Amino acid sequence: MSPRLIALLLTAFLAVLVPATPAAAAPVQTLTWTGNNSTTEYASAPTGARPGETTIVFENSEATGNTTGMSHTLTFDTTTPGYNHDVSLNILANPFDAQDGRHEAVVTLTPGKYRYYCTIPGHTAMVGEFVVSDGTGDTTPPVVTASVTGERDSSGNYVGSATVSLSATDAGSGVASVEYQLDGGSWTAYPAPVVVSAAGTHMLHYRARDVAGNQSEEGMAHFTVVARPGDTTAPSVSAAITGTQDTAGNYLDVATARITATDAGSGVASVEYQLDGGAWTAYTAPVAVTAAGAHMLHYRATDVAGNVSPEGMAHFTVVRSDTTAPVVSASVAGTQDGDGNYVGKATVTVTASDAGSGVALVQYKVDGGTWTAYAAPVPVSSAGPHTVGYRARDVAGNASAEGSVAFTVVAGGDTTAPSVALQVTGKQDGGWNYVGSATVTVTAADAESGVGFVEYKVDGAAWTRYAAPVVVTALGAHTVRARATDVAGNVSAELPGSFTVVAAPPPPDACPVSDTRETVVIGGIDSQVANVDTGNGCTINDVIDETAEYASHDRFVKHVKAVTQELVANGVLSTGDRNRIVTAAIESGVGGGGLATADGGKRKASARA
Repeated sequence: MSPRLIALLLTAFLAVLVPATPAAAAPVQTLTWTGNNSTTEYASAPTGARPGETTIVFENSEATGNTTGMSHTLTFDTTTPGYNHDVSLNILANPFDAQDGRHEAVVTLTPGKYRYYCTIPGHTAMVGEFVVSDGTGDTTPPVVTASVTGERDSSGNYVGSATVSLSATDAGSGVASVEYQLDGGSWTAYPAPVVVSAAGTHMLHYRARDVAGNQSEEGMAHFTVVARPGDTTAPSVSAAITGTQDTAGNYLDVATARITATDAGSGVASVEYQLDGGAWTAYTAPVAVTAAGAHMLHYRATDVAGNVSPEGMAHFTVVRSDTTAPVVSASVAGTQDGDGNYVGKATVTVTASDAGSGVALVQYKVDGGTWTAYAAPVPVSSAGPHTVGYRARDVAGNASAEGSVAFTVVAGGDTTAPSVALQVTGKQDGGWNYVGSATVTVTAADAESGVGFVEYKVDGAAWTRYAAPVVVTALGAHTVRARATDVAGNVSAELPGSFTVVAAPPPPDACPVSDTRETVVIGGIDSQVANVDTGNGCTINDVIDETAEYASHDRFVKHVKAVTQELVANGVLSTGDRNRIVTAAIESGVGGGGLATADGGKRKASARA
């Protein structure tokens, strides 16, 4: 299975963790986080925002500097004291997922401070915070500065390229946005340093706005870029086509084109590609081709000095490994009257399966509305007749036929969803990790029609009916979600939780100075039974303890019989091995007037009580 397909399936599951809330009006602002190859910090993140409905953008792609295919999450902290806990956000992004690493969610922010972090193991140093302010009392605009860096000639011109970095601060409500305008073009949001490689004189204007709406004066950076002298050699460019191939060399379901360009002179300025005779397009990330059929990819590169490489060409064929559409169905639940109408609310559950490439997308529409991605059962509460359509598509691109269910909702009944609570318990270490196992307990309550059933899912598993506390023993980080449905069909919001299970430390060695002879030897008599560890660091010879003091030989033999019987019960010894050890004890003469030593001799011993 290719990395892109794995990321697609993983993201399709985790996308339900962050359902976007439909908005009556456009969000008041957009906040953007980006990720790259770092495991210690986000590539960029906001520091301030205004309250209200907000579009959260998290992009972790090659365009933002992630060249290794590394996954990151953007997760809002909902437990640490001192921060706002009213936004549940957990976005997983990978450069090869279905959105090419760029995801959006709509949330509502309130005044205060939010903390965010990455939940991927080993990435926990990726953490930060931002302040949401209504701007009351702040009338001072932000301070914004620019610096231009790069190799310079004796006249102060930048050779090959110039990089402009912007920095903004605001001691009041906080910086909300930074923008720049290059050579009279449009104003553009500033996410990262701007590289200017075109030869000539350039003018870059910049400005910033704080959360209170105060805008700084426009700043300006003026500089000249000249071509690197002496570079007349075009870049070297190549392409690699990857993916799963059949015996004929065709690519199954998807072929990914990666283009690489190098230039030892002035450096690569741009890379472009053309697919199947289409327009030339800037290459910024691997190109995934999923359309079945033969394809032709042309590519070229241009260096800073303006030298253009000859066009390269790659041809390949994509075929579908899966030609069967998914199976999709829907069911309607809720309280019905004598005529079969649903009282107060009907809940539509859509289920899809695909035995081939797997389900990629499930959609529904209510009463002829727009198609919407299906993430959870759909409640319909408005009185009157309704039709809910549904369809599904698999990873190979096969689409099911559209299905529909029709029903009527009448006024009255229970329209309030149940409440659900989730608790994780177990023995914890100093880092709040659960040692050996964690127990997940889910409870639900409904004051009207009553709880119908409770469901949970752990990590990537399917939704499962909850009957008893769930014990999780697998080591590592885990996520759990729970929801409840009442008898009237109302479904609660999904409740998330996360925890980590670590291995229990080994028990202390009960016999730090142990008898490690290869076989069980008693008073010089070798039983020929392996002298194994009994499970706590003590060997069988240690447990028999032939050098201790015993009142008589008979007392010693009884001791050996007792301890070996316990070892049989614990699975350490077989019955036959036990008999050989007891026989050796009988023949040893240990106990009584003296204790046998390893060489068969005797030593004086006082009576053992």
